Amino acid sequence: MKTKKTEIGTCTAQVKSLARFGTPYRLAFLAALMLVFAMVVPSLYTFAQGPRVIQLLADKDNKFKVPGQKQPVITVKAKEVIKFRVTAHKGTETDPKYPGCAHSFTIKELKSQGWDVCLKEGMNEFVLVAPSKPGDYSIECMSKCGKGHDDMNMKMTVTE
Repeated sequence: MKTKKTEIGTCTAQVKSLARFGTPYRLAFLAALMLVFAMVVPSLYTFAQGPRVIQLLADKDNKFKVPGQKQPVITVKAKEVIKFRVTAHKGTETDPKYPGCAHSFTIKELKSQGWDVCLKEGMNEFVLVAPSKPGDYSIECMSKCGKGHDDMNMKMTVTE
């Protein structure tokens, strides 16, 4: 068996400092670095926090209820990620169009964006993104749940 001897040569590299570019370029580099830092840090903070949790009750008397409020209203920011925790109690009727649903949590004009959730009896958790357009939206129950169903709605205000 033959062996081959290989020589490994030395490699030299020349490193040039930013000093040769002059002060204006160094300042521009530092400004760009600070700008990137200012944009990234708040995003990381928001991402780390997770979605805001909103608790609601879809009650057997066919009303949405927000703890501590006489009239149920929720306020969210445009494009805010929200985690809803909705406790649903079955009404006096069930709707064959919504099998297994005690109620529904629907914004008609936003159905295609996920705002049409079947609420089963008990605790329901789901995450939705608030509309990008500020304004008032009506959250309604679309599942016929009994007497008073037509009045089962609440207001959601979206701010900028």
